Amino acid sequence: MIISVASGKGGTGKTTVATNLAYSLNTNVQILDCDVEEPNAHLFLKPKMENSIPVLATVPAVDKEKCTLCRKCVEICRFNAITIVGETILTFPQLCHDCGGCIEICPENAVMKSSREIGIVEKGTKNGMEFIHGLLRIGEAMSPPLIRQVRKNSSKDKITIIDAPPGTSCPVIAAMKDTDFVLMVTEPTPFGLHDLILAVEAVNELGIPKGLVINRSDVGDNGVKDYARQNNIPILMEIPFDRTIAELYSRGELLAEHSPDWKNAFLSLYQKIDDLITH
Repeated sequence: MIISVASGKGGTGKTTVATNLAYSLNTNVQILDCDVEEPNAHLFLKPKMENSIPVLATVPAVDKEKCTLCRKCVEICRFNAITIVGETILTFPQLCHDCGGCIEICPENAVMKSSREIGIVEKGTKNGMEFIHGLLRIGEAMSPPLIRQVRKNSSKDKITIIDAPPGTSCPVIAAMKDTDFVLMVTEPTPFGLHDLILAVEAVNELGIPKGLVINRSDVGDNGVKDYARQNNIPILMEIPFDRTIAELYSRGELLAEHSPDWKNAFLSLYQKIDDLITH
């Protein structure tokens, strides 16, 4: 089973839920931190890192002796990663989305595959739990290729928890696509509701079952609960606004590690997800 933990905005407690859920399950579980621009699951789980693998993205390189400046590669690229200025063809690797269209369409075979390092994937363990995260190189704009490399480590024999990036853009879709369940984390505020609606629309497009965790549930208003009820989105867990929880978070400590009751609550959360998927 693959569970993607997502949120329409940052700061809602997505990583808190993902890490505590993985820790509570403990055995036969892996966590993939796909928030590759700002990964922080390792700060809470503190895994022992065992290896690091560089990740390369395919980018175009042009043989200028073969190039006839026909512009076909320019016309097919939606991201302006290749262009012609005067009598010169230029490439912008940082804008390339690695689709390969320019290579396929070139009638002179002048556009070839090249590569550049965009980040790394690190792997480790914590008490038998498998931990994988990606680290995007500073200055890189395109995180989906790195997220896909992190996702390739998903094991069919384990429960996989994915800590997705915040928002609803391409990186989030890369983290949520082809998962079994999306657990959305939100907060009961107007901003939380606004971004939750966008996130739900994205998940609906992917056709993935979903449920909701409301963090800091005893502040704000009832807008999120009303929206969930109107759209038949099950509320699977509520986490109160509590000083003890905030103190543990500020120290990089897990709620489920310090409280058997909360560990049982996260195990119950997983059981609810399993019931929704299997029934």
